[in-house]
Amino acid sequence: MTNVTATVVRLKLSLLRNGLRQSGGRRAAYIASAVVALLFATLQLLGLIMLRGHAHAVSLVVLLVAVLSLGWAVMPLFFPGGDETLDPTRLVMLPLRPRPLVRALLAASLVGIGPLFTLLLLVGSAIAVAHGAAAYAVAVVAVPLALLVCVALARAVAAANVRLLTSRKGRDLAVLSGLVIALGAQAVNFGAQRLGRAGLGELDPAAAVVRWLPGASALGAVHSAGSGAYGVAAGQLLVSAGGLAALVAVWARTLTRLMTAPDASTLPAGEPAGRERDSSQGLARLLPAGRTGTVMGRSLRYIWRDPKTKAAWVTSLAIGLIVPVFNAVQGTGSIYFACFAAGMLGIQMYNQFGQDTSAFWMVALTISSPRDAYVELRGRALALLVVTLPYATLVTVVTTALLGDWGRLPEALGLSLALLGAMLATGAWTSARFPYSIPQEGHKNVVPGQTGLAWIAIFGGMVAAALLCAPVIAVTVWLNVTGEAGDVGWLLLPVGTVYGALITWLGLHLAAPRTAARLPEILTAVSKG
Repeated sequence: MTNVTATVVRLKLSLLRNGLRQSGGRRAAYIASAVVALLFATLQLLGLIMLRGHAHAVSLVVLLVAVLSLGWAVMPLFFPGGDETLDPTRLVMLPLRPRPLVRALLAASLVGIGPLFTLLLLVGSAIAVAHGAAAYAVAVVAVPLALLVCVALARAVAAANVRLLTSRKGRDLAVLSGLVIALGAQAVNFGAQRLGRAGLGELDPAAAVVRWLPGASALGAVHSAGSGAYGVAAGQLLVSAGGLAALVAVWARTLTRLMTAPDASTLPAGEPAGRERDSSQGLARLLPAGRTGTVMGRSLRYIWRDPKTKAAWVTSLAIGLIVPVFNAVQGTGSIYFACFAAGMLGIQMYNQFGQDTSAFWMVALTISSPRDAYVELRGRALALLVVTLPYATLVTVVTTALLGDWGRLPEALGLSLALLGAMLATGAWTSARFPYSIPQEGHKNVVPGQTGLAWIAIFGGMVAAALLCAPVIAVTVWLNVTGEAGDVGWLLLPVGTVYGALITWLGLHLAAPRTAARLPEILTAVSKG
């Protein structure tokens, strides 16, 4: 058993190491993302330690661990990278039994930035609620127990969804999961806002329930031991231990099914081809002729048919609407929150070639000059605008109606269009400069070794887009500060529209030569999945 575990851990380390050896840029991106993540975790650790002695610290800690466990369950499925643990479907042909494989994969899952980030938060949480030698003794058991619960939960959920995310029939559930994540993120956001107004005491009723859930109960046991309630502490530790055992059992059963049963999620062999009508076909008649229309049709078809692309779009659509509307309903919003709609959909312009995966070689064969690359990028940007322009306009109008601030509608819409143009420009450039692969199999959205590259591409591009949009933002701020927005604020709509169009045009023209020159590197990067 030990040999299997050691072998799988070494295999995990080898995959990460070999991925980082492929290029200096990828290695730098990974290191930069690791430094940022660990710096944030260290700051959280210090913040939790400062809560030590607070009357309601235990309520915050148990809820934090619960949210952390939930994040481990959903992040590997729907956000880039996750913890990059090994995909169990790649081991089905090896003579391995499920239970030893579970132990090996569990150990391998503890290697990476994610587990270290979680460990730092758990250590800070334990210090925040530990009082006395008995509490620290329980913390020695509780911290690794809570970490194992988080990892086992992630692996159990991921293993159960490996085939779902690669199945045409499972795409609707994947989309629904994206909506759930979007709603959950906003629930956390509004909860934090309410907490800031009312204080940590508001957490006590929820914490009284959550402290008996696996994972969170382990940290609750630390506080109970410090309070002298040793029986309660033992019970809470048993809850987490039992939860871990149940998760491992479910994981082992799922692995057994994956390793022994055929994939029944695909279409039956006798089902007629083309039975399901692609609804994007009707739109093809409205698209322009030539390569531009072909590229737009292909991109729209990806949005409609590819499960991962569709889930990303639906999640972005949901967050882009939820953030401004929910804040407006609660009376804490601003009309400028409507820019979330353009921002969230603008992210879809990033890593355009990675969405094609290994099929990009057929696109690459048609690009022989910067002009060909420009037309390709332009078609992809126009496909995105088909959805984004009416959607951003609709969200801005709805937000304005809820706030009753119709005088600022031109300002907000102009700023949204300028932001959208900036994100299209930076998205085109980062697609050529920082391409990464999206695996077609498994639950990850980035192949091992490219996680840092993906985060740098996305967040670096977003920062660049904000800088490009700075002139329009500065004009908007100046008009509102000087009080002239009521007289000439409407000018921001045409200004933002023209500025966004010019920035997009410039970004596409700058990205086209780089795309044409880096076709071999792009093809290599996006074909790793």
